[in-house]
Amino acid sequence: MTFIKQIPNLFTLGNLYCGFLSISYAGSSQYKNAAILILIGMMLDSMDGRLARMLHVESPLGKELDSLADIVTFGVAPSLLIYYTLFLNSGWIGLAICGLFPLFGAYRLARFNICSKEDSMEHFIGVPITAAGGILAILTLFSGFIPSIVTIVIFTALCYLMVSSIKIPSFKKVPLPRYGTIVTIFLGALLTIINLESYKKFPTFLYVATPLYLIYVTYRFIKIRESR
Repeated sequence: MTFIKQIPNLFTLGNLYCGFLSISYAGSSQYKNAAILILIGMMLDSMDGRLARMLHVESPLGKELDSLADIVTFGVAPSLLIYYTLFLNSGWIGLAICGLFPLFGAYRLARFNICSKEDSMEHFIGVPITAAGGILAILTLFSGFIPSIVTIVIFTALCYLMVSSIKIPSFKKVPLPRYGTIVTIFLGALLTIINLESYKKFPTFLYVATPLYLIYVTYRFIKIRESR
């Protein structure tokens, strides 16, 4: 029973490790790999909470661990990715600008943690840091087709939207993890249609995480159909 309680936390730690690896890849100028690891972190993040509810092992520890992982994978990692790809030659000004993203993201997570469970099930206040970090990762993947000024504008807008009071619909009551499913489809299409040689060496995690997540989504779909 003790191991079962830790299963969701293992997925959360996997999310955190993806953030660490993303930062490492970004520091080595492997920006596409760094962006993909953030997206893989999104998949893992979409699974830990649902697994905790499925196994009836939700706990304050898991909630706090999830927030710590999110600030690394979807706060620090995307901001460094943007810094290395857009602001590297801007000196301390670039560092100061990029540093705003994890600061606002941390505030957003702290505000989410103190809101009531009922409110968090119905809507989010401000854009979740997971979605914001994922958007920056996708922008980096397609940086060759997107003008830098567009990315900068979106980056700035996301900083504000995370700490805004705008209500965003929550998908927690939706049977399938929709944003995670979208990421999975995106990654699958990416593997199919692009020339892998142009992206050099993809992390092995990409080929492991995507099919595992598809299996998870299929299992969830079958279980929901059986319960009806």
